[in-house]
Amino acid sequence: MVRVSGIKLTLDQDESDIKKGLLAKLKIKEKDLIEYNIFKRSVDARKKDMIYFVYTVDALVVNENKILNKFAGDKDVTLTPNLKYEYVKPGAVSLKNRPVIIGTGPAGLFAGLILATMGYRPLLLERGADVDRRTEAVKTFWTTGKLDTECNVQFGEGGAGTFSDGKLTTLIRDLRCRKVLEEMVAAGAPPEILYSHKPHVGTDILRDVVKNIRQRIISLGGEVCFNAKVTDLLVEQGAVAGVVVNDRAKIDTEAVILAIGHSARDTFAMLYNKGVKMSPKAFSIGVRIEHPQELIDRVQYKQFARHPKLGPAEYKLSYHSPNGRSAYTFCMCPGGVVVAAASEAGGVVTNGMSEHARNAKNANSALLVGVTPDDFGSDHPLAGVEFQRQWERMAFELAGSNYNAPAQLVGDFLQDRPSRAIGQVEPSYRKAVTLAELKHCLPHYVVETLKEAILDFDKKLKGFALPDAVLTGVETRSSSPIRIERNEKRESNITGLYPAGEGAGYAGGIVSAAVDGIRVAEAVAAKFKPLGDGIYD
Repeated sequence: MVRVSGIKLTLDQDESDIKKGLLAKLKIKEKDLIEYNIFKRSVDARKKDMIYFVYTVDALVVNENKILNKFAGDKDVTLTPNLKYEYVKPGAVSLKNRPVIIGTGPAGLFAGLILATMGYRPLLLERGADVDRRTEAVKTFWTTGKLDTECNVQFGEGGAGTFSDGKLTTLIRDLRCRKVLEEMVAAGAPPEILYSHKPHVGTDILRDVVKNIRQRIISLGGEVCFNAKVTDLLVEQGAVAGVVVNDRAKIDTEAVILAIGHSARDTFAMLYNKGVKMSPKAFSIGVRIEHPQELIDRVQYKQFARHPKLGPAEYKLSYHSPNGRSAYTFCMCPGGVVVAAASEAGGVVTNGMSEHARNAKNANSALLVGVTPDDFGSDHPLAGVEFQRQWERMAFELAGSNYNAPAQLVGDFLQDRPSRAIGQVEPSYRKAVTLAELKHCLPHYVVETLKEAILDFDKKLKGFALPDAVLTGVETRSSSPIRIERNEKRESNITGLYPAGEGAGYAGGIVSAAVDGIRVAEAVAAKFKPLGDGIYD
């Protein structure tokens, strides 16, 4: 097929007009176009008087070689690359037991899916509940403040991303990204994630997607166990021998994939005590900022705001301070809400979440400042965990020790004064907010950098420093505070132990975590023989 880029349509045009643009670009007649499909669609809003959809299309044409020769050197007309996922050749080492995967977030689920497809019959162990029971536990926490420390926004089927915007953008360039999106579509995600420039699923659809992936793993010979917390790692002569679940059940295995997520602090400690090499890692902390979605739409899309083809607008901003710190927006949720995301008793953690429709009144985003191991006050591998915990507990106490979150208006935050009342922006945080000065639950250098960043962002996106915009604290779980070391074969210093995904420090989002899970599954497969026959799709 021929890949054709740069086909533009106005908002008034229909996608059927892609065909006209394709014929015009290739200078061919309709009879010479056999079929075509959209590979990518993005939005070009750079011009004030018009917004365009820009398409990249794969076309099956008559005399393909003639067309390619005709447009040789034209970057907009190229041969369509082969994006089909290729399974690795299985290794020669025999397995006595099934491989075990700890965690059912994106890394764990996709590692499980690849291994199950190849005939390895993996066993997936999840400390939390299945996504339906998990959803009920989360709703209970948001309404009553009763936290289940084993089943919450961080722990349970689907991982932390299940209660998010379901954003599928990534900065990594890897053919496995396509495999992830294709499997998600097969599991019920909207087909447009395959070609949207900024794909997202939404928390409502994502819950069904993860269930369907689980069922696919089971249908291929895998097994998934919930409420199955791994409490010990069994090591013999420097190699994995098994795991212990819930302090009772011993499971023998020679291969363990660690896909534990960025908040499994007790598991981090257990692994450290077992001699698994790890190091502290830089991450970011800050707050959630909320604006009216209408304001963001108006600034980004001008007179085209709220056009039905555009949907709610997004933003992504960054700032480098003279003090050497950097601030940025992260995990922006158009038409979303701010949610309570604690996983430990006595701490407040915030996150953002949107449903697929993104139709809530507010836009929210994490507003974060980078911190490094130099800020942690110790060179211990788990020092970053304690650093996170310190600020989460201070936020908990500041807001009333009931899982309310401390909040402050942007205008008051910039002027270093308490907020007396909520203005035009109603906080969406589930459970509830308590007005407080956020400087009492954030490091001083984070506070000062956030102030600078807000003013800088207002120059780029007018209205960002809206005095009534709401800051809700604290956001501390943007990424893992540790990295579990692994070699070129993706094994840790313990033979047969494979750290994977965001919790191990090798990913930063749903797609990149899923891709890393696939990479680690490939490493396991390249070493060991399958236990049964694979079904290569």
